[in-house]
Amino acid sequence: MRGVVFDGKGPRVVDDLEVREPGPGEVLVAVAAAGLCHSDLSVIDGTIPFPVPVVLGHEGAGVVESVGPGVTHVAPGDHVALSTLANCGACADCDRGRPTMCRAAIGRPGRPFHRENGERLFNFASNSAFAQRTLVTAVQAVKIPDEIPLTSAALIGCGVLTGVGAVLNRARVEHGESVVVIGTGGIGLNVLQGARLAGATTVVAVDNNPAKEPLARRFGATHFAATPDAVREILPTGADHAFECVGSTRLIRQAVDLLDRHGQAVLLGVPPADAEAAFRVSTLYLDKSILGCRYGSARPQRDIARYAELYRQGRLLLDELVTRVYPVEEFATAVDDARGGRVARAVLTF
Repeated sequence: MRGVVFDGKGPRVVDDLEVREPGPGEVLVAVAAAGLCHSDLSVIDGTIPFPVPVVLGHEGAGVVESVGPGVTHVAPGDHVALSTLANCGACADCDRGRPTMCRAAIGRPGRPFHRENGERLFNFASNSAFAQRTLVTAVQAVKIPDEIPLTSAALIGCGVLTGVGAVLNRARVEHGESVVVIGTGGIGLNVLQGARLAGATTVVAVDNNPAKEPLARRFGATHFAATPDAVREILPTGADHAFECVGSTRLIRQAVDLLDRHGQAVLLGVPPADAEAAFRVSTLYLDKSILGCRYGSARPQRDIARYAELYRQGRLLLDELVTRVYPVEEFATAVDDARGGRVARAVLTF
């Protein structure tokens, strides 16, 4: 089968991948579509260290092909969106409703794939959606209505969970509050629509590409600024919430500086693993906070179903995120377009 493999030097599309059959508590999924997320690019450029060789991809949707013993919530033929959380369901964090903090779901990649020459390959983010078929734990497969296009449903599993979840689950933005979103790529657009869903009244999108303004406003921005400095003209006393969606330590500092009293900066962008950010400590004493956020503090079995229903109601945008669909053979073109900011989200099909 076809898939995208990264060997530490560069990604390439191969056609000799194999994946093992599902064991107890596992689900084999025929992947229909997968979004190209910045995290995949970060593995390729070394920003996110990851063992190789690895089958990339972590934002996908498809159709259940088979299930292992003990799996009852999905069955062959079901449409599913995939999450990256292979959480155990039994530890203290899982019991408290914090599966993103489950230690079984962090830094333990498996190797369910192999090639014709016998070489075994790691899965990325417990998911590897850039393959025609992938193997996930049962908790990662979330049943969705068949009428949701799989090219759109694929984006729920990372971009929507992370961006909308950061607003609703981590920051807990309240009705009437102000929000600044720095960076309007796939994650930033979902933060914008999360702010819209939460009832924020002033939502400022910040991006140095003016061509992104119409889509940012479509997703929920009430204002658009080319630089963080311009935000002060819109919010003279600062913002209740500032989300950094780029992964720049300079912009992290600006997000903190843009906060009003009792404001909070939420970090979603991923800078290099050894990056350090600076801020003026005295600015935090007026009850300001800096929050990390992993995967939108999501509870995927609950949240994916919730976002699918909001999509059906016309309240959550998915189709508008899919700027272009690429057959997997055009992976290199999709990467170039994503890096060049020419697409909100590139979607691969198999």
